[in-house]
Amino acid sequence: MELVTAEDVAAARSRIGRLAQVTPMEESRAVSELVGHPTLLKCEHLQRTGSFKIRGATNCIIQLEDEEKAAGVVCASAGNHAQGVALAASRLDVTATVFMPVDAPLPKVEATRGYGAEVVLHGAGFDDALAAAKAHAAEAGAAFIPPFEHRDIIAGQGTVGLEVLEQAPEVRTVVVPIGGGGLISGMAAAIRGSRPEVRIIGVEAAGAASAVASLAAGHPVTLDETTTFADGIAVKRPGELTLAHMAALVEDVVTVSDEAIARAVLLLVERAKQVVEPSGAAALAALLEGAVEVDGPTVAVLSGGNVDPLLLNRIIQSGLYEEGRYLVVTTRMVDRPGALATLLGIVADAKANVIAVEHHRLNTRLGVLEVEVVLELETRGPSHITHLVEVLEDAGYPVDAELPPVAV
Repeated sequence: MELVTAEDVAAARSRIGRLAQVTPMEESRAVSELVGHPTLLKCEHLQRTGSFKIRGATNCIIQLEDEEKAAGVVCASAGNHAQGVALAASRLDVTATVFMPVDAPLPKVEATRGYGAEVVLHGAGFDDALAAAKAHAAEAGAAFIPPFEHRDIIAGQGTVGLEVLEQAPEVRTVVVPIGGGGLISGMAAAIRGSRPEVRIIGVEAAGAASAVASLAAGHPVTLDETTTFADGIAVKRPGELTLAHMAALVEDVVTVSDEAIARAVLLLVERAKQVVEPSGAAALAALLEGAVEVDGPTVAVLSGGNVDPLLLNRIIQSGLYEEGRYLVVTTRMVDRPGALATLLGIVADAKANVIAVEHHRLNTRLGVLEVEVVLELETRGPSHITHLVEVLEDAGYPVDAELPPVAV
């Protein structure tokens, strides 16, 4: 199978320059200190449409024959690929039809329409939308634009790699999120072509590790299901072409938990002032978790920033919990005037901040004169939580709380 070359990527760059931006490379002192080596963040979440996807989409659509462009293009996507195809087609005066699952996030649906595409909501999931998109393309004679399994898509995504080499010439390791594998395939082709000593490491969500399974098997493996909130990399099966690139050019593929991704999203918001979607934070999560061994300057690709605000709120809350900065405590006390004020006074003296209080009198576990109290608290880390629990128990309040993991 013929792989994409560095020359293919360079040619793609010359085609897409007027549509795809050169995204910033940012150094974060906080991230570098945590990783233990100079770490740079390649900010593809600041790309047009909020992800790298416009690069491959543009490179693919711009090379279509005039007759194909006149017939329009079709794709299926629940998010970033949809927006990339929509904007690329609009800027190239090509009609685009995008099939999305019925339950696709509303902000992504509206953004895709805003970029000029006709959006068709179809099916309960991506597979249903994909089948409908391919059928429509065949019936209408339109060109189907795949999300990753195409040489032009891979070459377009690889232009990120050329920018990495120019912006971080001392780089030793590049860490890249993996969904279907188009981004890491193109970047590896671009980087290995001129700097073969640079290590390329891929990162998957532990609940969607199709590339890991496929590399171990030596052929594409289809997962029965994916279980991750990082929907941008929740791909059940890599392509044969992308798998061939990963097998030949990528040094290793590691996995990270959703909890690690949540912590990375929180760190980016708090310390790097960057809003990144879960899939876009996977590479950084792997570095922060020590899943990738680094021995010099490292680049983590932040591949996308299209996150629903409601999901972002839940992610931040999860990240705060993982960091020991958010805690839910359930306890019992005697039901008498002033009892709740006494409990809250103890919590305040322990320097915890109360977010919410629930007060329940009806519970089969309670005595006749008891009430149950549920407290949502802001805390200052695992050691503070330990102190708070000890203070409450010493004061006679039984504590039921799911404690965050303790770093070892």
